[in-house]
Amino acid sequence: MEKIDSFLWFNNEAEEAANFYVSIFSRSNESASTKNNSKITTVTQYSEEGAKAARREPGSVMIVNFELAGHHFIVLNGGPLFKFSPSFSFFVSCRSEEEINFLWKNLSEGGIIRMELDKYPFSEKFEWVEDKFGVSWQLNLVPDGWLNAGWVQKITPFLWFGNKAEEAIHFYTSVFSSIDGSDDEVKDSKIIKLQRFGVDEKEPVGTVKHATFSLKGQNFMAMDNCPEPFTLAQSLLVNCETQDEVDILWERLSEGGKKDQCGWLKDKYGVSWQIVPTVLSKFMSGSNSEKSRRVMKALLQMTKIEIEKLQKAYEQE
Repeated sequence: MEKIDSFLWFNNEAEEAANFYVSIFSRSNESASTKNNSKITTVTQYSEEGAKAARREPGSVMIVNFELAGHHFIVLNGGPLFKFSPSFSFFVSCRSEEEINFLWKNLSEGGIIRMELDKYPFSEKFEWVEDKFGVSWQLNLVPDGWLNAGWVQKITPFLWFGNKAEEAIHFYTSVFSSIDGSDDEVKDSKIIKLQRFGVDEKEPVGTVKHATFSLKGQNFMAMDNCPEPFTLAQSLLVNCETQDEVDILWERLSEGGKKDQCGWLKDKYGVSWQIVPTVLSKFMSGSNSEKSRRVMKALLQMTKIEIEKLQKAYEQE
């Protein structure tokens, strides 16, 4: 299971969007094993407690969990509060002309083309599209064999900063390195590649042209000079095994930012995170609706999520 999930906040289209994405990626030019990795895993409805807090209908779809080519997504029907921003997109590495053409055709239908499907100095074939739901995708044709060899992550979250990319990725890798372990040789939170704009390019010299970094062994990309800020519609949900992990990430990532309800925070660069213990899904997905109701009630009273309090609510007789 991935340590960090991509979380998207929709108004009422979460289930529709999840089905749309899974359908497209399942039919793209991929191997059978990858097709099996594009699927909806769980659908959760609003309880009475959760519906009251979110002003939704009890029993309506709250959250859909799904995978696209093995990458984990969580989508929420949370209302019309937030809009997607191109500052947070998904970089898709395609292994064939057939695949990139198929994804381009389907993702661009009813959407907005930000960069036409074409050859660029950095790619033989690339396109940036904002789909009909407002989510941004970057499609890139990679050299034959790179994906099979494991050199390229199929879907990579891409963060576009306003001249703070280098500082941000140093900060993130430092924070996640603190929970990687003590052996520097096995740390899996690190900067992999960093390129800066030069004197003959349009952007400010020295700002980040492209960077790849890893958090808990999971790759992310970043660059500078985005004209639009991040929004709460897109966040990164970190699955934590222990309360110590929750405590460290909650305090470190919120430095200079803002702490919010139910494990949400915004860091000093504007990126939103959710710091969530993995045990929460067990407490919320059981067949005993009364237990789930008590857990939800306890959760709604928290900022940082505390496992012990969730456990007590779950086990209460």
